[in-house]
Amino acid sequence: MSRAEVLEIILATKVIAVIRMSDAEKLTRVVEAIKRGGVRAIEITMTTPSALEIIAAMAKSKTAGTLIGAGTVLDAATAEAVIRAGAEFVVSPITNFDMIAACKRNDTFVAPGALSPTEIVAAWEHGADVVKVFPATSVGPKYFQDLKGPLPQVRLMPTGGVSIENAREFIRSGACCVAIGTALLDKKAIAAEDWGALTAKAKALVESLR
Repeated sequence: MSRAEVLEIILATKVIAVIRMSDAEKLTRVVEAIKRGGVRAIEITMTTPSALEIIAAMAKSKTAGTLIGAGTVLDAATAEAVIRAGAEFVVSPITNFDMIAACKRNDTFVAPGALSPTEIVAAWEHGADVVKVFPATSVGPKYFQDLKGPLPQVRLMPTGGVSIENAREFIRSGACCVAIGTALLDKKAIAAEDWGALTAKAKALVESLR
């Protein structure tokens, strides 16, 4: 899938689910459950054990309309590796210009991380599709409203501290989408294999963002 196609899906659904799991079988069930709730973009972080292998397996087995991406990508070499493994988008907590360039060469959506206005503009000018504002828990939705005044052209995505309860406020304040992890992927529900609970959470989140 092209960079433009991935961007279109992410902007339409307004959410990326961030997953840190090593159990491949449960991971597949989690992805299926949240997709039933309307979440289509799945980020596997590179801090997950065997992340490359999981991304490769998920990319091969994913159902139509699901996006599999890589998170916590810190450099160009890792970006190249995850793209070869099948990642359709790349997310980072930092802005590394070589990493952005590697994604652009491969026509792959990239969301580097930044916090200050100077960092955000630098990431955007070097080719970010979306700038991940991290950690968003430190600044809150009002920060996005403040940023969009002088920077209306920049697409912003909060990560860190986003919940089902506050995600809508981030969107209202100017974010184009949100990235959400533990608040969506309830560990107790996963341990109990309560896939219906995950679907319900995903559905509630997606409906709130509409």
